[in-house]
Amino acid sequence: MKGSIKLTRRHFTQSLAIGGIGTLGLPFIGGYKKAKSLSEGTPAGRLKISLNAFSFDKLLRDGSMTIFDLLEFCAKAGFDAVDLTGYYFPGYPAVPPDDYIYNVKKRAFKLGLGISGTGVRNDFTWSDAGKRQGEKQLVKDWIIVAEKIGAPLVRIFAGTLSKENYSWGERAKWIAEDIRECAEFGKKHGVMTALQNHYDFMKSSTDVEKMLNLVNSDWNGLLLDIGSYHSPDPYKDIALTAGLAISWQLKEKVFVNDIQTDTDYAKVMDIVKQCGYAGYLPLETLGDGDTVKKVEALFQKVEAVLNT
Repeated sequence: MKGSIKLTRRHFTQSLAIGGIGTLGLPFIGGYKKAKSLSEGTPAGRLKISLNAFSFDKLLRDGSMTIFDLLEFCAKAGFDAVDLTGYYFPGYPAVPPDDYIYNVKKRAFKLGLGISGTGVRNDFTWSDAGKRQGEKQLVKDWIIVAEKIGAPLVRIFAGTLSKENYSWGERAKWIAEDIRECAEFGKKHGVMTALQNHYDFMKSSTDVEKMLNLVNSDWNGLLLDIGSYHSPDPYKDIALTAGLAISWQLKEKVFVNDIQTDTDYAKVMDIVKQCGYAGYLPLETLGDGDTVKKVEALFQKVEAVLNT
């Protein structure tokens, strides 16, 4: 766009925070509208759809589906990539043998699938440094797996908020230190840590921004879970943190306060494109129903909006 000022995603987020976006709609107002007029947004064709393996959680856990079956499904369904959550590798949390890792990598390559990430279940909310050391080692072990399998990131959590009597600020300090240590380890292996907002320790967009600022590492970013803001206007929170995202998790539902409602993907995609994000958009389905049909339906919804 001739004569325009190209904003970084960080500047985009700051403009939202300063200008405010009120109740989001199309078109958006305030800071969002201002940022949109100044940013070139995401270049066409730079957004790709991935599938988070958690969508098939039950089948992967009971042995009805293997990781190789999942790869075949994703290729046939038209996905560009898959997020191979660590829980579904044999022996998790232990690191799988190299021959298994490399066979998964080879199969994905032959099917034309990227591997958009992997992930672990960690908890850094405990005050016991020794206990957290084990959690950090889990993340580091799977950073090595990510490096071997060709994944650019490992999805991590702040934690589930232990019952110990510490303030948010006290916990946040050591959580940030732990994440920074893992991110620095990731830097040595070419793998980023992606901190997912999961309505656990981080509940609001304000919590997310505070934590990312505390971590303050170029090798850590936000995995923006659109279904984990429980607020009057989740799209506002999504927009306010979009500039921090290095990956996403697109779900069928968002929470308006504590009530689940169908996701408005037109709103979500407008935010994604205008913040300048380029990369994978992993989808995740939850709840009852035929998983295959649910995944295919979500894929079709997102693809339709992405191509408009």
